[in-house]
Amino acid sequence: MNELRYIIGGPQGGGLETTSEILSWAFARSGYGIISDREYFSNIKGRHSYVHATVSATELPKHLTYPVDIVAAMDAETVFTHFNDLRDGGYLIYNSDDDSVNYASIPSMERELRDRLGEQFKELGLDGTVKSVVKYLQGSRKVRVVALSFKELLMEIQKREGIVPSQASRYISTILVGAVAAITDISQESLDYSLRRRFTREDVYRHNRAMAEIVIDLVKSQFGSELKLDPPKIGVKSILVASGNDAIAMAKVVAGGVRFQAYYPITPAADESFTLEEYETLGGEGSVIVFQTEDELAAINAAIGAALTGVRSSVATSGPGFDLMVEGLGWAGHNEVPVVVTYYQRGGPSTGQPTRGGGQSDLLSSVFASHGEYPRIVLASGDHEEAFYDAIDAFNYAETYQVPVIHLVDKFLANTIATIPMPNLDNVRITRGGVLAPKGLKEYKRFDLSSPISPRAYLGEYVMWYTGDEHDEYGHINEDPVNRVRMMNKRMSKLDIIDREIPEERRYSYFGPERPDILLVGWGGFVKGTAMKAIEELNEEGGVKAGYYHIRMFIPFPRNSLTKFANEVGGVSNLIAVEHNYMAQAAKLVAMNTGVMINKSIVKYTGRPMYVHELVSAVKNVLRGQYEGGGELWSVRSS
Repeated sequence: MNELRYIIGGPQGGGLETTSEILSWAFARSGYGIISDREYFSNIKGRHSYVHATVSATELPKHLTYPVDIVAAMDAETVFTHFNDLRDGGYLIYNSDDDSVNYASIPSMERELRDRLGEQFKELGLDGTVKSVVKYLQGSRKVRVVALSFKELLMEIQKREGIVPSQASRYISTILVGAVAAITDISQESLDYSLRRRFTREDVYRHNRAMAEIVIDLVKSQFGSELKLDPPKIGVKSILVASGNDAIAMAKVVAGGVRFQAYYPITPAADESFTLEEYETLGGEGSVIVFQTEDELAAINAAIGAALTGVRSSVATSGPGFDLMVEGLGWAGHNEVPVVVTYYQRGGPSTGQPTRGGGQSDLLSSVFASHGEYPRIVLASGDHEEAFYDAIDAFNYAETYQVPVIHLVDKFLANTIATIPMPNLDNVRITRGGVLAPKGLKEYKRFDLSSPISPRAYLGEYVMWYTGDEHDEYGHINEDPVNRVRMMNKRMSKLDIIDREIPEERRYSYFGPERPDILLVGWGGFVKGTAMKAIEELNEEGGVKAGYYHIRMFIPFPRNSLTKFANEVGGVSNLIAVEHNYMAQAAKLVAMNTGVMINKSIVKYTGRPMYVHELVSAVKNVLRGQYEGGGELWSVRSS
């Protein structure tokens, strides 16, 4: 096998994240690429949660798809929720103690899913118990069933390791680790490395290793290692295993030069600040201050204040938090403050789906945020590797042009663990901007009209004034109409400089044949990886040549290249927008910036990622002229 796909499910707070981390590290340690997306309800404990992963022997994957090879279930709800996701001949790992559990008796299951299952079980002639589903999978779908009595296994580990019975349930997550490790033949060294990395206490590590060994011996004696992956052939010498939150945090500290980050806790942005807090140091070279404020407006204002002192400053937030920050963001744009906003999109509006993706719906909000007009830069990351380098560029752009920079990522990228090449810091440069006020001036004009980019001095170097009102060169309030026009022209002309100086090739990426028949146009997390894999499959099938145009910056927009691609592909009839929002918002910005109208779109806004099989099917629907949508999970439109 070159590729393995699995789902691990269980109750929120039941150790699922631990299971995912251990397996991800073990596969990566063995030389494989992995991407692992965690989906969970917005509650603390109890509701169904699952991890969907792809492991590859030939690439560092950036996509997910169905069906999967393995479903590993901590509880009965996982069996009911995901048995349809298994491929024929796949593996179900489950707790045989749950055989008599009926789907109708699970209080945490959503009513809509319960109703759908009831209809399906009636059609299949099943009585609704776990045992009936297992028999159906074995008989009709040829699924290999790994039935493990968790109760017996926990009793075994109690006897072997002397564990207190009340603590035994902590090791359920390792039962699934051992079962997956056995079927896929994860090496003992790789698994031991992961367990020791996750459990730093010697006794806890020893107990989990013992549990894994018990399960591995049991499963291998019955099934062997029938889903063993081929030897890895990725060709990357050194890889990093990280979530999107962690990749951005590392970039800010290691290469971005951040010295101050403010935040108010909000999902999924808070994890980045939590990571930064682990490495927070006060005083000395390389010090980082992470400041949790009382609300989001305070967070952006604190970051602005830090930036005015001359340090690289940022704030991390999500949709509801960004909405509250907009007043402060406008103040920063008005006063030429180089502040970075790392914006983790999630499902909206309002609280929306706080722990779900669906999060490319804040693009227009970012581009047009605040009353009035002011220059800004908006860049968007499509995967973990882009996110790392984009986080560094965001600070460089902010200080070079003295503008706010909004760095768009999303929940998919934030909470997904992935393998990426170890970042090459040899090519990273910190650019702080060359327009600095000289020392010893008799008078300092903070907003000198002689240049669009003002001479920058830090607080304390000169007397200076800042205000939210329109101001003159010194910063004093001034509402004279001539002054107003001069100041507005000064600020807005930065956009022309930014457009000239940031190369177009930095603003987009293209994947696919030189002259495609159809061109997918998209942006952001999971669209990029999914589109790349989808066009690969479409091109292998033949009959159509498909390419993918990936937008990386929205301000400044890559207007020249996109217009050129649109012409070369044969016009707008062969363009398809692919996005995680209802309106196909990027297509609206394409029209605004280029005049190119993308009238066909494939969009998904369920809060779950767009999967490869969905996108391939949707593209085929477009080519057949079918625009009735993709059922309840994605939508194909023509306007």
